[in-house]
Amino acid sequence: MYLKASLIIAMVAVFICNPLHAKNKDKPLPPGLQKKVDRGESLPPGWQKKLHQGEILDYQVYRHGRVVIPVNHEGILTINVDGKLIRLMEATREIIDILL
Repeated sequence: MYLKASLIIAMVAVFICNPLHAKNKDKPLPPGLQKKVDRGESLPPGWQKKLHQGEILDYQVYRHGRVVIPVNHEGILTINVDGKLIRLMEATREIIDILL
């Protein structure tokens, strides 16, 4: 009985921890917003509310930004996206700080 319960708990733990079941944080922008970005127009005001230190910056927002301070020896760069300065790790796009 104990072995059976342990086996079930182990299987559930493996299923939960499996990276294939993790949510994709690089979801594309909705088609209408993507067209605006492709035309060079600014992103909607709501995207700023989604920025928090420690989270991964959406690729479309990152691509829309302009590099202000290039990558330093620690792999950190600063980009300007619609007047907001964002410091992040280049390799992972993890937000380190939001300056403006």
